Amino acid sequence: MIAPIRAITLDLDDTLWPFAPIGERIETALQAWFQTHSPRTAERFPIAEMRALRERVMAELPELSHDLGLLRRLTIERALRESGDDPELASAAYGIFFRERNQVDFFADALDGLRRIAAQVPVAALTNGNADLAAIGISQHFQFELTAREYGAPKPDAGIFLEACQRLGTPPEQVLHVGDDPRVDIAGAAHAGLRTCWIDRGLHVWPEAQPAADLRVTTLTELADWLETGAILKKVA
Repeated sequence: MIAPIRAITLDLDDTLWPFAPIGERIETALQAWFQTHSPRTAERFPIAEMRALRERVMAELPELSHDLGLLRRLTIERALRESGDDPELASAAYGIFFRERNQVDFFADALDGLRRIAAQVPVAALTNGNADLAAIGISQHFQFELTAREYGAPKPDAGIFLEACQRLGTPPEQVLHVGDDPRVDIAGAAHAGLRTCWIDRGLHVWPEAQPAADLRVTTLTELADWLETGAILKKVA
């Protein structure tokens, strides 16, 4: 059996750009903002303590695991409150977070590869994160962005993949999900019935017990090359 690929769902963080530098920049920018606008918070919660507070908030509110932006906002509010400052300052601090969150440094292959891929098939962004495609300046390459926050559950929940397929108007077996995380992206998509492409950015070791992805690439250039050859995958009956 063969399955032509009619659409793609694409992860964002660590697929189009590395997230670690973004996270570090967010922490540094927020600390600098607190030093100016809430010195007590800056003193009470230096970067390491703010990171620990965020982890505590996430552990206390697992029902919000799909909404990382809200968890960030709640962390900022708690830091201000525990420092004896005004929680209303959280809105301005969150604005700093949003600005830095959407300053990305693309992998060298990402923009040209994305452009070539989007010229071949419809592409939807499918992310657990809170990157804003319009703010980043790449929304023109996507049919839509479906976030865990909007759907109400994060990858690897099968439902978020199936919702993306429904919005694309394409059956799962003709949608290729592309992502960097073997469990969250590849296992999750496979469980939902999508085809899978692991983009191996060198950030994860493939789990020995996990079946291989349908495709493995190291750059979006490789994926664009493959799409331009016909985009047909063998399918096990």
